[in-house]
Amino acid sequence: MHASPLIAIVEDDDVLGRSLRQRFVLEGFRVSWFTTIAEARRALSGQAIDLVLSDIRLPDGDGGQLMAEVFDAYGVLPTVFMTAFVDIEQAVRLMKRGGRDYIEKPFDLDRLVEKVRSILPETAGEDDGPFSSFGLSPATAGIRKTLDKVADLDVPVLIQGETGTGKDVAARYLHSAGARSALPFVAVNCAGIPETLFDGALFGHEKGAFTGAVGRQTGLVEQAGEGTLFLDEVAEIPPTLQAKLLRLIEAREYRRLGGKETLTTPARFVFASNQNLGEAVERGEFREDLWYRMNVVTLEMPPLRARPEEIAPLIQHHIARAARRMGRPVPALDPDVLAAAREDRWQGNVRELVNRAERAVALGEDERITMRDFWPDRLAHAVETTISGEGQPTLSQVRERAESQHIVAVLAQCGGRIQEAANLLGVSRTTLWEKMRRYGLAAEGEET
Repeated sequence: MHASPLIAIVEDDDVLGRSLRQRFVLEGFRVSWFTTIAEARRALSGQAIDLVLSDIRLPDGDGGQLMAEVFDAYGVLPTVFMTAFVDIEQAVRLMKRGGRDYIEKPFDLDRLVEKVRSILPETAGEDDGPFSSFGLSPATAGIRKTLDKVADLDVPVLIQGETGTGKDVAARYLHSAGARSALPFVAVNCAGIPETLFDGALFGHEKGAFTGAVGRQTGLVEQAGEGTLFLDEVAEIPPTLQAKLLRLIEAREYRRLGGKETLTTPARFVFASNQNLGEAVERGEFREDLWYRMNVVTLEMPPLRARPEEIAPLIQHHIARAARRMGRPVPALDPDVLAAAREDRWQGNVRELVNRAERAVALGEDERITMRDFWPDRLAHAVETTISGEGQPTLSQVRERAESQHIVAVLAQCGGRIQEAANLLGVSRTTLWEKMRRYGLAAEGEET
């Protein structure tokens, strides 16, 4: 899999910097934003940056001189300088040193995006990342807008919703949209840590804290640093540990297991739960004071069935992602697969979609993903439905059963391709769809 390109923005103007970051994130790029020479120097020496967008005049130095130093020390990085009219001569000199282009302020964002894509033709847009479809539907557009608003506010965010709806994607989007995007994102599945190990995993431990503790171990809170600590499935945290989590959020203080030193954390807290924590409080299963500390900004991730505009882009993204990871060409996708996907209830939400996409790529034998690859359970169910029944069937039922069985067999032969099956059966595509609806071989409302 190829990750989307990482762009470093070096710009001290808050309005312009925020606009650039949001636009390039929406375009599918990963973005790190720096406002000073000092911040950018540390990042450019330690990260695999694909392209730099740098202002020349910065509060603590010269952006052009910074990039000249970087070029000399680490090699030339594709760089676009954002410059005022009076700095154009300097921008031209920097291009002779290795810079790729410059753009004069004020500039049109669309023009800048085109310029960046022309410099990164092999990677830009190749994989739009997990955020490419997030916000395409009215159900998630409001969530994305809220996350943009609070991206740089140091307030806890609680994300609730059914299992598999993409709460982790929302959390990662929040992290990527803010000034912490270049800092660690540490995800913790609270349900996956045994109660006896939870304290040490979260807060770390000192040497000798327990048998086998031969040295100091940093915990997940410490590893998050100034980045984001994402606690998933917080409803599963044992009551005995909820008080410690409350102190962490409220006072930003904690101690390593077996330690006496009180440590502090500047991390941003994001929480997720597939349970309604308010109802858990009413049942006495979750501390009310802890819930109030988490419940500053609360968002409800809708199920996938409420986000039909996102289904096709998600399928295409995860098929491409799986193919690249497996070292295979990205397969084409039969329209019938997407037509069926739009009508499915998606009980397993995005997680089910990812599983289907990965299985189809792994087990598919052709260069196209067909109904047989993506929906094998549908075809199997159709066969079972047509041959089941009780009592002596009427002549009409026998005829219908034979017809439905034949349709299922031809569909399987054609790999689920509707038009090809219709041609073999000697009927129009519309007639075949109608018969499939009649016999329960396709969901109601399929497009013709």
